[in-house]
Amino acid sequence: MKFHGFAGPLLAAAIPLLLFQLLSSWSSMDVSMHHPRGHFYIVSSVALLATVIALLAGVAGSRLRNIEVSFLSLAFISLAEMFTVHGFSTPGLVMGPSSLTGISAQLSVLLAALWLALSTLSSDHPVVVRLSRWKNSLVPVWTIALGLFAAAGIAFPGIVDIVPWNRNPLKAVVVVATIALNLVTIYRYYQSYRYSRFPLQLSIVYSSAWLIAAQLIMVSGQTWMLSWWLYHFLLLGSMIVMIVGLVLQYASKKSIVGALKALFTQDPIERITNSISPSVKALVLATETKDSYTAGHNFRVTMYALRLAEEMQATPEQLRALAQGAIVHDVGKINVPDSILNKPGKLTDEERAVIEQHPVKGYELCRNLGFMKEELEIIRHHHERWDGSGYPDRLRGEQIPLLARIIAVADVYDALTSNRSYRQARSHDETLTFLIEQKEKHFDPDCVDAWVRLCERDPGAYQYPAAMIREGGMPAAAAVSGGAAV
Repeated sequence: MKFHGFAGPLLAAAIPLLLFQLLSSWSSMDVSMHHPRGHFYIVSSVALLATVIALLAGVAGSRLRNIEVSFLSLAFISLAEMFTVHGFSTPGLVMGPSSLTGISAQLSVLLAALWLALSTLSSDHPVVVRLSRWKNSLVPVWTIALGLFAAAGIAFPGIVDIVPWNRNPLKAVVVVATIALNLVTIYRYYQSYRYSRFPLQLSIVYSSAWLIAAQLIMVSGQTWMLSWWLYHFLLLGSMIVMIVGLVLQYASKKSIVGALKALFTQDPIERITNSISPSVKALVLATETKDSYTAGHNFRVTMYALRLAEEMQATPEQLRALAQGAIVHDVGKINVPDSILNKPGKLTDEERAVIEQHPVKGYELCRNLGFMKEELEIIRHHHERWDGSGYPDRLRGEQIPLLARIIAVADVYDALTSNRSYRQARSHDETLTFLIEQKEKHFDPDCVDAWVRLCERDPGAYQYPAAMIREGGMPAAAAVSGGAAV
């Protein structure tokens, strides 16, 4: 994660911690605020909001058959149930003083952090695979188990003293584990956010930052002092942030299920359609209306290019720019006459000159729509060649932007492996041979080597797009509008 991206969550955790230090060191300001009923109301609000989030995620997870969404639900079930115990054990409300109050608060944050961190793991991770065996029973069994623990704790508060939660070294282990798990969650969700820009991902990042601050304050603060109350409001704020993220995510997807499905999807087509902006989707629709082959070609090239870029360890920002630019890299062909675009025979010099203007036309169109520099470079330079013989600007070597070099390999691979009206498609092996022959002529040799290496290791990188998208026009319009059968 780049520092400027980490600065926001870092400040979100640091500011309340600094405020806590200021209050706790300034005795005249850190006054005692003994309000059991007020404490119960705040804690109940946190538990209620956590329950709402858990229910929404739980329902979506059951419909989607997605274990990672279920983990999200389990995180907030844990927080809700343990914080409910924290509320009922408020000293002076319905119970006398006991260690249950502090222990339940610490466990609420630790368990929430554990499940949030698990939700960041890939679906083929050994831990996730093992837990997936009990996917249908995981949420109800965990909910019941925590409920029984909560009931036992409230009925027999002394039972929690069997384990020395409030004494070192266990107390320190809980704190360190909670911080570590939340840092993992912050890092991984922010990495995903850099690619997809989903509001719920950013909400989880900031919520986890506040969980870190809350944990540190709850183990350092003195009960009922003003500084001690800070962590309750941090937890309340983290729940509000999560609700806001869900609402914003829901607004973009029109359903909670769709919102959470977008968050954890592994499907390459959905990864593209979920990450592109409305203006890009409009251009995809316009492209398909003009030429169904070009629309299907753009989509296949995008999938090839994303896999190639990942193989070359592109950053999330580069992957996002690649998805936005690749899907419309041929948008300039909208201005090319059909008689030239679909001509079955060889083009004349004049016709080729018209075709070779499409990168510039697409660049000018998308520049006026507010596309960013990286996307514009893809659109303008995807026909440049490594030896400088390409068009429109005769760039050579590393003068050609990296993303455009990646697109060039994906573009030619798809063109050669697709049937056209004037020729039959080449086989995968024949096309790889051509790409290798054209290293340092047409293509960046590093890009070709990475594509060959990827195809040998994972044949699905080139087989999946061909299988999922019908040549002659995968319904890209349906895909970007959410109606494709994927």
